[in-house]
Amino acid sequence: MQRRSKSDPLSRLLFLHRAGPSRIDGHTVLLALNQCVKTSPPTQPRQLHALMFRLGFSSLSALQTTLISAYSQCGNLADARRMFGEITHRNVVSWTALISAYVNHNRPDDALRVFRQMQADHVEPDRVALTIALSACADAGARETGEWIHAYARRAGGFEDDLFFYNALLNMYAKCGDVGTSRRLFDGARRRDVTTWTSMIVGHALHGQAEDALLLFDEMKRSCAVVPNGVTFVGVLMACSHAGFVGEARRHLESMSWDYGLEPRISHYGCVVDLLCRSGLLKEAHTLIESMPIRPNAVIWRTLLAAASLRGDSGLACHARRSLLELEPGYDGDDVAMSNAYAAAGLWNEKENVREKMEQKRVPGCSSIEVESRVHEFVSADKSHALWREMHGVLRSLAENSRLSETVLS
Repeated sequence: MQRRSKSDPLSRLLFLHRAGPSRIDGHTVLLALNQCVKTSPPTQPRQLHALMFRLGFSSLSALQTTLISAYSQCGNLADARRMFGEITHRNVVSWTALISAYVNHNRPDDALRVFRQMQADHVEPDRVALTIALSACADAGARETGEWIHAYARRAGGFEDDLFFYNALLNMYAKCGDVGTSRRLFDGARRRDVTTWTSMIVGHALHGQAEDALLLFDEMKRSCAVVPNGVTFVGVLMACSHAGFVGEARRHLESMSWDYGLEPRISHYGCVVDLLCRSGLLKEAHTLIESMPIRPNAVIWRTLLAAASLRGDSGLACHARRSLLELEPGYDGDDVAMSNAYAAAGLWNEKENVREKMEQKRVPGCSSIEVESRVHEFVSADKSHALWREMHGVLRSLAENSRLSETVLS
C-alpha cells in the first residue's frame, strides 16, 4: 500500500471531502490537479479523477484538460488520450494539452496528427499550440508543416516578441536542415536568451558547421547576460567532434565543471568518446569510458564498437560487444560491426560464425520521409501501407530505368 503525505494534493482533497463535500468546489479540485501535475506519484491522477467523478466535477472542461496534463506528466499517455476523448466541447487549450503530451513522450508524428485534427475541427491555434507544434516539427523533421506555421504566424502578426515561439521556430529550421534561415532568424532576433544561442550553436554543429558553432559560442561567452547550460556544451562538444578538435573538446569538458559548475552528463561524454574514436584514439576513448563517474550507456559502447570494427581491433570490439550485451541482452543489431571487426583482423572463421547467426535472425531496416506535410515510415518487407503496391511499382520502374541507363552508357 502506498503511503501518502498529508500535504499531497489527494490527501488534502480527501480531508476536505470527509469534513464535508460542500467545502470542495471546481476551483479547489483544479488547484489540486495543477499541484498533481508538478509533484504527484503516477497513481494520483487516476485517484483524483475518481474523486472528481464522485463529486460531480468530471465533466468540467478545465478539469478534464488539466487531467490530460496530469496523466501525461505521470507517464500515462493512454489515459491522457482517453481523457481527451471524453471532452465534449474541445477548445484550443484541450487540444494543446494532448499535442504537448505526445511531444513530451517523444511521439512527434502523433503530435502533428493531433495538430492537423485540431485544424480540421476548426479550432484556431494560439501561440502556445503553435510553439509546441513547432517542437514536434523539429523532432519529426517535418519542415513543410513548420514553414506553414511560420507563414501562419506572419499573417497573424505579433509573434516577433514571443521569445518562446521565436526560439521554437529557429530550432525547427535548424533541426530540419535549413541552417541559413535559422541563422537569419538568429541574427534578426530582438532578444536572445540561452535557448536562442544554444539552438543556433547546436544547429551549426548538427550540420557539420563546426567553426561557426564554436565562433558563436565564443561570442556567447562575451555576452555577459547569457550563461551557457548543459545543452549548450553538447552543441560545442558535437562541433569539436565534427572538426576533430581533440584538445579543445577536452578543455570544454573540464570548463563545464570548473567555470560553470555543470556536471558533465552522458551526452557530453558521448560526444568526446565519438571524437576520440573518429580520431583513431581508441585506447584514450576506452580509458575515458572506464573512468566516467556515470555508467556508460549503449550509445557510447556502440561508438567504441564501430570504431574498433573499422580499425580491426577485435579485442576491443569484443569487449564493447560484451558490455552491450549486458546492457541490451536481447539485441542483435551489433552483429554487423562485430563481423566487420573480425574481417578486418583476418579472423575469417569468427566472421562466418557471426554471419550465420545474422542469417538466422534478421532485423528489418526502417526509414521515413515527409511528403505534403505528412511523415511516412517504411519498414523493410512491410506491406501494411495503403499505397504499397503503387510505391512498389514506382520502385520497380526506377530500377528498370536505372538498368537501361547503365546499358546505354556501357
